Formats: sequence, C-alpha cells, structure tokens
Amino acid sequence: MNNNFTKSTMLITLISLSTQLFAQETPTTSERFGKQSLRTWSIGAHGGILSQNTFLGRGSVKAREFKSIGYGAFIKKQILPALGLQADFLRGEIKTLNSSSTIEQVNSINWSGSLTAVLNIANFSLNTQNAVLIPYVKAGAGYMSSDSKVANVDVFTDREGWYIPTGVGFKFGVAKGINIDLGYDINFIKSSPTVKNAYNESRFSYAHAGLEFALGNKENSQLQNYSAVADLRKQSAEESAELRRALSTAEQNAARDREQYAKDLGDDDNDGVANKFDKCPGTAAATVVDGSGCPIAVKQTIIKETTVVTEADRKIVRDAISNLEFDLGKSTIRAKSYTTLNRVAALLIEKNFSLKLAGHTDNTGGRELNLRLSKERAESVKAYLVSQGANASRIEATGYGPDQPIASNKTAAGRQENRRVEFTLY
Repeated sequence: MNNNFTKSTMLITLISLSTQLFAQETPTTSERFGKQSLRTWSIGAHGGILSQNTFLGRGSVKAREFKSIGYGAFIKKQILPALGLQADFLRGEIKTLNSSSTIEQVNSINWSGSLTAVLNIANFSLNTQNAVLIPYVKAGAGYMSSDSKVANVDVFTDREGWYIPTGVGFKFGVAKGINIDLGYDINFIKSSPTVKNAYNESRFSYAHAGLEFALGNKENSQLQNYSAVADLRKQSAEESAELRRALSTAEQNAARDREQYAKDLGDDDNDGVANKFDKCPGTAAATVVDGSGCPIAVKQTIIKETTVVTEADRKIVRDAISNLEFDLGKSTIRAKSYTTLNRVAALLIEKNFSLKLAGHTDNTGGRELNLRLSKERAESVKAYLVSQGANASRIEATGYGPDQPIASNKTAAGRQENRRVEFTLY
C-alpha cells in the first residue's frame, strides 16, 4: 500500500514539474536572438558505464564497470544561450565484487527521473552559428526505484528515494541541430537509508555518450549554439555592404549634379544670360538681349561716359543691398526688394555704370549647392535689373558660394552676414 502510494506521489510530482516548466510551448517553438530564429527544444539518448566508484575518491570497491551498463533519454528546453532545463530518464545495473572477488553485488536502477539545470560554460564557435564545442555543468533533483542483490539473494526490491544528479560534459556540434554529448555524472542518494547503504559512499557515477537532436525547422540553429559574436559579424557585414551601396549611389548622384550644374550655369550663346535662365538660346553674337536671354530692340542713345561714382550713388546701392531678400533656399527675389532695385536700374541707365554682382552664402550645406545658389541669386538680380532697362552687357553676375565670408560662420548672426549679394559700381 505504502509502495503504491509513494510511486503515485512521485509520478504526480514529475508530471507537475514538467507541466509547469514545459507547458504552453510546442516542440517547434523558436525564440529570436539578434535577427535570427533559433530552435529551443531538443531530445536525446545516451548509454554508458555505471560505477560504484567516483572521481571524488574516499572508499572504493572492485567495480565491474564493463558489465555495469546504463542507458537513458532526455528532453530539453533551452531558455537562454547558456541555460537550459533538462528532464532525464535512466536505467541500468551496477555490479561490484567483494574484497575476495568471489561474491557479486548487483544494484539495479529500475528507473529514475530527474530535472536538471544545464549551464553552458562557453561556446567555441566565434566564426560560425553552429557550435563546435560546448563544455557544460549540470545539477538538479531526481527520484529513483532500485533493487539490490548479493550473490543472487535479494537485499531489497523496489526501494524508492530522492537523489541529486550532478555532472560535467562536452557537446560537439557535428551538424546543424545535431550534437554528440559526452558526460560524466555523479548521483548522490539522499533518502531511504537502506538504499543509501547499498551504494558505496551513498553515490554512483555514470560515464556516458549520446546524441542530441534539435526539434523544429531544420534551417534554424539551436539556441544553445547561438554565438553573439558570429551574429554581430554577420550583421556588420550586411551593414557594410549596404553602406557601400549607398556610397556608390551618392557618388553617382554627385557626378550627375556636377554635370547638370555646369550645363545650367554655362552660356552657350555668349549673350550674358546663363543657360538656365536663357529662354531664347542660340541668339546671334552681339545681339542685345533682355534678362531672359531674348532679343530686344535697343534705342539709339548717346552713351555718356563717366567713371565718377558719388556718395549718393553708393547709398542707392547700399539701400538695395540692405533690402535685398530671397525666398528661403531659392533664387527668387521677394517683392519688397523691387523698389530699391528699381533705383539701381535707373542709376545704371542714367549714368551708364557697369555693375558687378557677387553672390555669397554661408557654409551651411554642401559647397557645390552653395556655389550654384550664389550664382543663381546673382543671375536673378541681373535678370531683374535688365528687365527694368539696364544694359545686360554691362552687368556681370558671379557666384562665390561660401568661399569669401565676411563674418564667422560659427554664429547665426555671422552666417546671416555671409548670405549676401555684393554690388560694385564702376
């Protein structure tokens, strides 16, 4: 009655532990580390030699190891790359001889079940995502049923009790999801004095070899074989390739922009109007054109030569400069600037001055973009003055971009001063 009750209690306990630790998961469930899905469930089988002697020393017996065979199986859930929970099952016989080597004692492990935590000490797989070598340690708790005979005479049968399994081992990765498992376990019997006394020093060892098979998608590696270094190298290689592609595209775009910039700011028909603003390309040499590059009828006037620029003339130019505004990032002149520009145009017509327009920017943004913007703004001022009657051949428009600052570009006020169009009368 007590024996049956103990077995029932043990089975209920193991089922409860297994349900709580492994429930709500399927054998094919995978978790993600880095950017890859990994298998977390595995099963395995093993066989090896049971012995009354252990590496811990102290008392020893004449063990018949090669006649003491054990075998078993396990199911494992990997929680982290270095930590897993494993349910083990083991059977076998442990045979020893007395000091005169005539009487044989046989301790039979009818069955045993244990739940252990397996800690991977290292993962020697820096250049691959499949482990080459994984040393590990493990420990946990288990329950077993045992028989003992001396000279074929029963000492006890079906005695049950708790034990503590501990062990060390190595796993060798032979393929994705397949590992060879070599281990050495020492099991400490903790209950039932009768059972403990039948085992030398109340413990026994199990040296074993086996195979482990990962469950789930065969294309995925095991979580326990996961190498953060290998995954980081893979991601770095992908990011480097993407960066190289982006740099190549940027260089192509820059070359295209340079070509377009040269084409837009060129003056193929030498009429003084850049191609971008020239609405009548291909005009004949010496043709008088307006700000859009189209021919205009020029009244014959007597040109009054003068080279004297008065302070009043300079004030008209200064007022135009101080009132000159463009749309943000564009070459479009704002309407508030027209009044003072009209005075400059009238001055050029009246006194037949020549005018140099020099566009400047701060150093914000790319140099080529700033060169283009400064040139376009100077050309816009020229086009407007020509549209008001000024002689296009006496107006020179040049863009210097950020190359000739008059203040520091490190402050907002300085950058504002550097964004300008200079008027030079002569």
